[in-house]
Amino acid sequence: MRIAIVNDSNIAVEAMRRALAAAPEHEIAWVAGNGAEAVEKCAADTPDLVLMDIYMPVMDGVETTRQIMKKSPCAVVVVTTDVNDSAARVFEAMAVGALDAVNTPTLGIGMGDEGIQPLLKKVENIARLVGPVKPALRRRSAPSLQVHPSRESLIAIGASTGGPNALAAILSRLPADLPAALVIIQHVDAQFTPNLVTWLSQQCALPVRMAREGEQPEAGTVLVAATNDHLVLTPAHTLRYTPTPRDYPYRPSVDVFFESILQCKGDRSAAVLLTGMGRDGARGLLRLRQAGWYTLAQDQASCAVYGMPKAAAELGAAKEIMPPERIADALIRFVEKNVKPTSGGGRDPAANVRGIL
Repeated sequence: MRIAIVNDSNIAVEAMRRALAAAPEHEIAWVAGNGAEAVEKCAADTPDLVLMDIYMPVMDGVETTRQIMKKSPCAVVVVTTDVNDSAARVFEAMAVGALDAVNTPTLGIGMGDEGIQPLLKKVENIARLVGPVKPALRRRSAPSLQVHPSRESLIAIGASTGGPNALAAILSRLPADLPAALVIIQHVDAQFTPNLVTWLSQQCALPVRMAREGEQPEAGTVLVAATNDHLVLTPAHTLRYTPTPRDYPYRPSVDVFFESILQCKGDRSAAVLLTGMGRDGARGLLRLRQAGWYTLAQDQASCAVYGMPKAAAELGAAKEIMPPERIADALIRFVEKNVKPTSGGGRDPAANVRGIL
């Protein structure tokens, strides 16, 4: 894999050079000392991966990532001195297209295995995403469960590169009393999930929080997958985190979650696949459509990276393809049409996903 380094610190650049030397299957395509230079070099010679610093002169890493994703899109991983201290800026970079973030390896004592492995692991994961061979997702059979009538809907949303902005565009348009349980699978390292949840909470009227082991999705609440394991819905109607499939590069995986919710009644539920690199979620979306779900995918013009939605479109997995703002409107119409009111004319605030099974 060809890797570019964007960093104004010679020491940081040298540390990354030495770290990557431990993985000879990768080569350094070029080095840029600031964001403006990186945008030009990326347009002339687009690498497979850019290791992007956040704080730089001329143009910072957030704006550089934004321009690269617009002009010559490729995988971007933020590499900064302290990811936790820079969490807000890192999240901004992820919102415009960065896939992940990691601490900068240091020269000297820090160049042992402990010092370079976090970076090399991130690079390895990206190589699996952009490489020609993708590991197959282990197909599992959907549990056979009794289906009961329901007043409630489940809305499952999968996203990756550029997903936070697309999610905000959808959630900000949903009413606070929407009688649907929402579950989001966003490709993001677990350390950034709290920031994502906080940010999304500020964008919409619905409460947003991290999905907890053992809980049931609840109408009127948005749950976000919160670990580096996969989130699934069990036959007992509860959410669970699982490390399997272990060899799947997308963590948490949209396909894994979509497969697990095939047990739900499709005529009252919807699934959405948003912007992202790769194909995760496309096959799961197809199976949901075949099971009677209302399926949507983001259109090319509004995607930061037209990978996952494109794969879904090619499979015929999406019943409708549109930008996030229209997806929100379509979801509202779908829920209003397919969710019956309670006998008292209101929505039971305690209702959860059990009713859709």
